[in-house]
Amino acid sequence: MIPLSLEAVAAAVGGRLCDVPDPSTLMTAPAAVDSRAVQPGGLFAALPGEHTDGHTFAAGAVQAGAVAVLAARPVGVPAVVVDDVLDALAALARSVLTAVPQAMVIGLTGSAGKTSTKDLIAQVLPELGETIATVQSFNGEIGMPLTVTHLDQGVRYLVLEMGARGIGHIAHLTRIAPPTVGLVLNVGTAHVGEFGGREQIAQAKGELVEALPAHGLAILNADDPLVAAMASRTRARVLTFGTKTDSDVRAVDVALDTSGRASFTLTAAGAQARVDLTLHGAHQVSNALAAAAVAIGLGADVDKTAAALSRAVLVASGRMEVTDRPDGVRIINDAFNANPDSMKAAFTTLEAMTGGRRTIAIMGEMKELGDSGSEEHRHVGRLVAAASIHVLIAVGGDDACAMAAAAQQDNPQLNVVHARDRDHALTLARHLIQPGDIVLVKGSHSVELEHTAQRMARLDMAGGGSL
Repeated sequence: MIPLSLEAVAAAVGGRLCDVPDPSTLMTAPAAVDSRAVQPGGLFAALPGEHTDGHTFAAGAVQAGAVAVLAARPVGVPAVVVDDVLDALAALARSVLTAVPQAMVIGLTGSAGKTSTKDLIAQVLPELGETIATVQSFNGEIGMPLTVTHLDQGVRYLVLEMGARGIGHIAHLTRIAPPTVGLVLNVGTAHVGEFGGREQIAQAKGELVEALPAHGLAILNADDPLVAAMASRTRARVLTFGTKTDSDVRAVDVALDTSGRASFTLTAAGAQARVDLTLHGAHQVSNALAAAAVAIGLGADVDKTAAALSRAVLVASGRMEVTDRPDGVRIINDAFNANPDSMKAAFTTLEAMTGGRRTIAIMGEMKELGDSGSEEHRHVGRLVAAASIHVLIAVGGDDACAMAAAAQQDNPQLNVVHARDRDHALTLARHLIQPGDIVLVKGSHSVELEHTAQRMARLDMAGGGSL
C-alpha cells in the first residue's frame, strides 16, 4: 500500500493521535478489522463485532505488528481516535484512492455471481495493467474500504464488489470509491425478503450505473430485462453482454462437457475466439462474458481475453468447487450461499455431470427470502424431484421440511431424508453415499454446509481424521 504517516492518517480521517510517540511513524500495510489478520505495519480498525468489541483486541493487534489502532476511544496503545470508526475507515479509503489517481475503479454488483466474476476479471485485466480486487467476498461497507487500503502506485485497475441489503447501500459505497466502470450481473431473488421484491433489488443495483461519470462505462446483462433497463439510468457509455443476438459481447455455441465445464465462442468487436473454461457450471458462461466485456470495453484484444478466460482458475472456495475422492465419489461444494436462481443453476450443472451415476443433493435452507420463503423452498423441492437426483438430504428447519415434502410428493421414488444441521447431514451422508456417487452440497452461508462439504471432500466422514 501507499506509506502514510500516522499524522497523515489522522488528518485524512479527522481524528487525533493518542499514545503515539512519533507521529511520523508510517503505516506501510493495509488496514484490518480482525486482529488475527493484522500485517506488520498495518492499521487495526477496532469495530464493534457481533459478539465482542474490537477495542478489546487493540493491545494484541499492536503486539502483532499494527503501528496503531483506529479507535473510538484511547486504548492504551498508539491510536488514531475518531468519533466513528466505520466512517473513519471509509475516509481513509477515500484518501488512499485519491493518492493513486491513475487507479480506475471497476465496481460490480448483482444478485449472484459477484465473487466468481470478480475473480475472473482479476485474471483477465492484468493484460492491460496491474490489477487488485476485493479480498474474498468482502463487498460491504467494512470489507470494501479494507480492499482499497491495499492500493499502491503501481495499480491500474481496482476491482470492487459492491453488495447491498437495501436501497442506498451501493450509492454509499460509490461515494467511498467512485467507479469509472460499473458492471451489473443480474437481478435475482437473493435477499428479496430484505428488499421487498425484484423491482426494489433492481432499484438498488442500478445505483452503481447512476454513479458513473459521463466518460465512464456501464456494462449490463442483456439477458436480464431488469438489468438491460438500467441503460436509461446512466450517463456513461453502455456495453452489453449475453446470449442475445444484439449483445455487444456474446457467447455462441455454448456447450457443457461431462464435468460440467462450459465452452463457447466469444464474439465481440467483429472478432471471434474460443473459450474453454476450467470452472464448473453453466452459469459461469454469463460470468465469463461479463469479465470479457470489462476487458474488451477497456481495450483488450478478443483473442487475448478468450485465452485468459480459458486459463482462469477457481479462486474462491464453496462455489462449484469439485473434488474427486479416491473412492470415485465426486463432491460438488457449492455451499457458500444459495437462492432459488443459483439452486436451479446448480441442478443444471449436476445433470450435465451425471452420466448415469447416482446423485445425492444435500440442500440447506435459503435465507432472507421473506414471506415467499416457504413457497420458494417448495419450488426447489419440485426442481429436485424433476432432476436426475436419487437422494435428497434437506438440511434445516421448517423450510427444509417444506422442500423435502414437495420433493417427495412430486417424486415418491426419491429417497428423502431430513437433517437438523450440518453435523447431522454429515452423519446421514456417511451412511447414504456409495462409491462412485456425485454429491451436490448447497445452502445459504448461515447453514454452514461448506464445512460439511469440506469434511466429505477429504473423506473425514466420521470425525475421526482424514484420508
